[in-house]
Amino acid sequence: MIDTPRRPADVAARVFSWTVALLLVTGLGGATWIGVRAGLAADHLRSAQATVAAATAVDDPSAAMASLATIGDDTAAAAALTGDPVWRAATHLPWVGPQLAAVSRSAAALDDVAAHAFAPLAASASDLSPAALTPVDGTIDVARIAAVEPAAALAAAALRRAADDLSGIDRAPLLGDLARTVEQSTALLIRAADSADSLHRATEIVPTMFGADGPRSYLVLFQNNAEWRSLGGVVGAVAQVDTAGGRISLVSQASSSDFTDVAEAGPVLPLTDEDRALFDTRPARFVQNSTQIPDFSVGAPLAREMWRRLHGVSVDGVVTLDPVTLSYLLRATGPVALPSGEELTADNAVSLLLDEVYRRYDDPDVQDAFFQSAATAVFQSLAAGRADPTALISAVTRAGEERRLLVWNADAETQAILDGTPLQGALPATDATRSMFGVYLNDGTGSKMDYYLHPEVETAWCGPDRASLHVELRSDAPDPASLPAYVTGGGEYGVPVGDALTGVYVYLPEGARLLDRQTGGDTAAAPGFAGGTAHGREVVKWSVTLSPGQRAQLDLEVQLPRTAELGAHATPTRDPSEIPRGGECRFPRG
Repeated sequence: MIDTPRRPADVAARVFSWTVALLLVTGLGGATWIGVRAGLAADHLRSAQATVAAATAVDDPSAAMASLATIGDDTAAAAALTGDPVWRAATHLPWVGPQLAAVSRSAAALDDVAAHAFAPLAASASDLSPAALTPVDGTIDVARIAAVEPAAALAAAALRRAADDLSGIDRAPLLGDLARTVEQSTALLIRAADSADSLHRATEIVPTMFGADGPRSYLVLFQNNAEWRSLGGVVGAVAQVDTAGGRISLVSQASSSDFTDVAEAGPVLPLTDEDRALFDTRPARFVQNSTQIPDFSVGAPLAREMWRRLHGVSVDGVVTLDPVTLSYLLRATGPVALPSGEELTADNAVSLLLDEVYRRYDDPDVQDAFFQSAATAVFQSLAAGRADPTALISAVTRAGEERRLLVWNADAETQAILDGTPLQGALPATDATRSMFGVYLNDGTGSKMDYYLHPEVETAWCGPDRASLHVELRSDAPDPASLPAYVTGGGEYGVPVGDALTGVYVYLPEGARLLDRQTGGDTAAAPGFAGGTAHGREVVKWSVTLSPGQRAQLDLEVQLPRTAELGAHATPTRDPSEIPRGGECRFPRG
């Protein structure tokens, strides 16, 4: 649902108190005129606010949009009342002028949203209903989704225009309450514009990917967060899904062991010298490592070519997800039955697929078969229309925002629809408004011990042109004797049984320069460092080994231009709460 500012009435109501000041500069007649009109505008905005509040409480998007379409009369009246010649003239007065200008500008922006965002979407409300998104006999009505595209485009443009307009209001001369209200309204409009933009992109790409223009084939990679790779985890199970006219079919499945001959033949596609220096040729030889380079536009074509060599099919795109994504989808579908006789639920999916399965089965082929059966059960439930549409949209949105669900299309024009979204799985971009680190975790143990590792990532400014990145890893692994050899790795790659070796690849923001680094913690093993450059960024690789109960930390100090936002992207783990946050500078100086 599109968020809308909820406090415009407060802004207009406060104009009453400001009219006292007008008595001193414009005379009683003009002040009374503005005061009366401000009161009427406040009434209209309160009415619009009540409508918005009622709409936000509705789960059905179509009903909500139909309700929001009715606020146009109120917002138009409020805009007219705060935009007449007397009001406009008063906006040039000292002190009170900027307050009145902010009110009229906000009212005009809200009216623009009502007329050019809510009204078009309301006209397409029936095509946004849960019924329109529910498969019937295994087929989604992609024509109804495509029909929303023109309205979604208008709404996205109107909301972005309004958000940009409010962002341009100078907050400096505004009174505290008004400044805060404008700030909150701007933030809400930005979020609403982002939501509308997502809706517009969905109306463009979903019909295409679901075969509205002809049959399509997609390779689905299931990542395992118990054995980290940069984009999430090692690829274990693989499936081909075909679409045509809105119908989805599961065509074939495979496990990583099926790609042995492909791996032995050598790299399937060339890698850049920089990527090869950091990751060797493993991402281009082993499907398990196709998610090791932290850019899905690199890994997806590698997996596609591996599948072509294995099955002779050049798919139209590649999608990847993890057990956490499956748990989100299960909240929409409800529990599903597995061939083993048990139920897979939103609450047990992660622990069952990333931990319990290894305790239960020793044979990796049986483990892969279990993964495949779980994925198939969820897929069949979705295709049969057993998912609640609103919950399904929420699940997909959350997985995408957490970078657990990634999408790549071989057709450049189709893929361009996703430009700038988390679904692309691209390296974080640094621009004039933000500086972004990338922190990517990779298992070096050949085990499933990452189920027991927990990362923390924090960024902080240290000065006008200096920032710090703090990365901490903690192991809460149990006694190794209680774990199967397949989980611990059995010491096969030289790592002591029960320990976990992690390669942490830190991609500095574009244009950043490393100034200092320091390590800490209670691990006995000395950390290893390497580095290089990739995709216009300096890269620091930190290798660290943790025994059960140990922790280790890395702190980097970098020089970079000051921007409004500092942050990081990191490998999604089994725990959704393990996301980068702001913190304290670890390199305090005068």
